[in-house]
Amino acid sequence: MSMAEELGKIEKPEAAKYAKGRKLLFVPLIFSPLELEEDLGKRIRKYWDEVEDHLSNLELKLGVVTKIFHELVPVGGDEGVRAIEDLNSESGHIIRNRVDKGAEIQPLEDADALTAFMDWSRCLAIGLQNQQVFTTVYEAYLEAHSGRNKSIAQRLDEVLKGDDIGILLMREGHQVQFPEDIEVFYVAPPALDELKRWIRGREGVAPPEKGTEAEEKAQAESSESTDKDSGEAAET
Repeated sequence: MSMAEELGKIEKPEAAKYAKGRKLLFVPLIFSPLELEEDLGKRIRKYWDEVEDHLSNLELKLGVVTKIFHELVPVGGDEGVRAIEDLNSESGHIIRNRVDKGAEIQPLEDADALTAFMDWSRCLAIGLQNQQVFTTVYEAYLEAHSGRNKSIAQRLDEVLKGDDIGILLMREGHQVQFPEDIEVFYVAPPALDELKRWIRGREGVAPPEKGTEAEEKAQAESSESTDKDSGEAAET
């Protein structure tokens, strides 16, 4: 048997093996920029088309999705559906297909934890000049980031029960520690890697003047967190 065939077997979960227990299908969340050039738009649409195909294949093997969670959304039900569709139309199509089949939108975020994280992220994103102020804000940001991640992990643990299958749409690099007994399936179609390579190629510009290591890390984290104006999380 070739290495390719061995890998192919590993990547395809056997239904019997995963018949019992909580499962979570993790979908990397990709937002579309407000000003979307044609080439990027095609790649993003291709990514979401492949995500739909991969999710459908996983559902055939694992079972029906019962719960759906979406980053930046602290509300559920019909209100959650509308919030997701307003936030990101591409992921809105993914969830709508499953809600129509009986899946439930569950609030992922604690509103207070989310808004605290977003506010401290914005403070860092404006660029702070005083080192003492920067240190104070950055420590508060880290605390808010940790608190938000803990609330998300707790929410997943509370809502996913028995043999539930959930979908989580969230950006990569989140650092959330999932409960150990939840089997996580990472949905990464080929178009995701193609999209990342395309973006890296477009970012081949001279780096800005460097600050301290902590400042650079904080600026990078906060700019990612506030991408698309932090997605403007749905109001409760």
